[in-house]
Amino acid sequence: MKDEPPPPLSVSLREALRRFTYSSLQAFNRIRLPGPTVLPIAGAVVGLYSGLAAGIFSNLIGLVSGITFSAAWLDDALRRPGSRTLLSVWDALAKAQWHPEHAIIGVPLVAGALLLARIIEPGGPRDEVKRRLRLLALLVLGALALYYPLVALTALNRAFGNAHHVTETLPHLPWWIFLVAPPLGGMLVGRLLRDYPETHGHGLPEVVRAVKSNQELPGERGLLKLIASAITIGSGGSAGREGPIVYGGAAFASTVGRILGFSRRELAVLLACGAGAGISASFNAPIAGAVFAMEIILREFELRVFSPIILASVAGTLVSRGTMGAAPMINDRLGYELVSGWEVICYVGLGLLCGLLAYAFVRLLHNAEDFFGGRVEGQMSAWLGRRSLPLRAGIGGLCAGVLAFLSPTVWGSGHDYINLAAIGQLSFVFLVTACGVKLVATAITLGSGGSGGTFFPSAVMGAMVGGAFGTLVHYFFPHSTGPSGAYAIVGMGGAVAALTRGPLTGMMMLYELSANHAIILPLMVTCTIASALCHYLTERKAPKTQTDAELLATTPVRALMRELAPVPADMHLRPLMDQVLTTESGTLPVLDGDGKLYGIVQVDQFRDIWRDEVLHPMLVASDLARKVPLLSPDTDLAQALRLMDQEDVDALPVQGTPGSQTCGLLTRALVRRFLSTRHARQHAHGEHPVATTEATN
Repeated sequence: MKDEPPPPLSVSLREALRRFTYSSLQAFNRIRLPGPTVLPIAGAVVGLYSGLAAGIFSNLIGLVSGITFSAAWLDDALRRPGSRTLLSVWDALAKAQWHPEHAIIGVPLVAGALLLARIIEPGGPRDEVKRRLRLLALLVLGALALYYPLVALTALNRAFGNAHHVTETLPHLPWWIFLVAPPLGGMLVGRLLRDYPETHGHGLPEVVRAVKSNQELPGERGLLKLIASAITIGSGGSAGREGPIVYGGAAFASTVGRILGFSRRELAVLLACGAGAGISASFNAPIAGAVFAMEIILREFELRVFSPIILASVAGTLVSRGTMGAAPMINDRLGYELVSGWEVICYVGLGLLCGLLAYAFVRLLHNAEDFFGGRVEGQMSAWLGRRSLPLRAGIGGLCAGVLAFLSPTVWGSGHDYINLAAIGQLSFVFLVTACGVKLVATAITLGSGGSGGTFFPSAVMGAMVGGAFGTLVHYFFPHSTGPSGAYAIVGMGGAVAALTRGPLTGMMMLYELSANHAIILPLMVTCTIASALCHYLTERKAPKTQTDAELLATTPVRALMRELAPVPADMHLRPLMDQVLTTESGTLPVLDGDGKLYGIVQVDQFRDIWRDEVLHPMLVASDLARKVPLLSPDTDLAQALRLMDQEDVDALPVQGTPGSQTCGLLTRALVRRFLSTRHARQHAHGEHPVATTEATN
């Protein structure tokens, strides 16, 4: 019998391709995307939107500033048509940072993810994989769709003069602008925030509190915060940009994390990604943003949080360089260095000065909040406390406008004057006046109800006090000290470190902004001493009230637990699902076969099986129950929360009394509500609980 001829090469290739496709599809159907696997990707996506938020915020500030400064520009445009229209627009669009490589790389990635989500067969855990892939791909596509119009809008803002340099514009403004624009801006912000009291604050403390207590930050609050802060800063109020961007990035991260179904721990890391990317985008400093997220937000430096935070910071910086520009914030033209070893003593003195400055800022801000809130003795404070928020914020804006006559650094964030201080172009009198007036104006603006951060105003004050200190030491010791600009840069880092109690953040931020390796030694000395001194003074002067940690350690579980009947081990799946879904916490205690308390069943456990009706008559409560530690009614809340963290759950069962048909259940939501009630009561009595400002983190 003759051997059959081998099949043609094309047939063999088609058969090999068919087998490869079949094997690939089988592999795709086995894909799972648990939280830790998808977290770095989600962090990068959150970073993209934090960078976009920074660009949108910058353009909003430019728009409000353009409206405020429009009188002079409109007169020039009417007298010289075309002088600042078409030619400047085309020139600005040509010079814009378009970065087409973002689309060249992003679009194929999005298409691949959507295709992969489509070919994965539905059913069971694969539904969650498809949902996560599709959501992340659509988010990246949305970021690309927003990026290029935002780049064009940035170019138009620059072309039409909305990206004003305050140092060039303020001297030419009519005097009445200072008395009209800040009060109007304050009243508008007060009206916006009057119906949303949860958006009050400076941004960063709310994010830290959300991470610590597993609170949600709705995305719409982040957008409202950005709009209100843009109006405050653009109309002349003294406030910073970074707090609202941190809040906005964290709010978006919170929304994405909840949709993706992340656990409490993963959600906290994702919030830190949004906050760190916001700082990276605002300052064009990715390393400082990552350090900020780990040191200030999470307060830990574990390897598992590095990749999502680093990717978020890089993504935020790349996007912001197109929407805000890639130029460094500090133009260190003189290349400062440590002149002699004796100069370290001067930087020690600067650290002490920055620590005192930050502490004075914290106290003055608290006092301003109390004064405008009617919590200070005297008729004026009582009268202000009875006024509406728009009126109080308008009065605060008027005060800031009056103070702007004394120093132009009061207007907005004041960052334009940092470079002048860094190159030594400001006089000693100007530096001292600017520091004092900026301190008072920022406290009044924010304390009266304005919206914005305290991070950047503290940096401006640090640059001013550093420049003034450097002017003095260089005058008396010209051969052994550097010029005043070096002290201005180091003072900026010292003030940031002291206010945030984050010495590493202060060091890395100024190191990146100055791009000067020689400045790192003075920064290390000043930032460490300033942070330690402000921390000591704040803790020493803090009211001797019971802290949250002390309260949790002294409150037993029985004070908060909810009593309910546990479900038997043999309860079938359908009635079990119905009963769990009707509970407030989405959790029920479960008994074992001997009738003893065993563990819990949570609503999340039904996610992969509720559609498969074949399993409903086969599964009972004992099949789904998760064994967890049992709490005693006398266990303190601090220990209960530690056990929840170890088990990565949001509820634990509490042993009932012998012979009782019920047991207890303690949830993280109950503890959070307990602490929120306490904070509200403290605030009503004029106390300042921990983390009320960025300086008390």
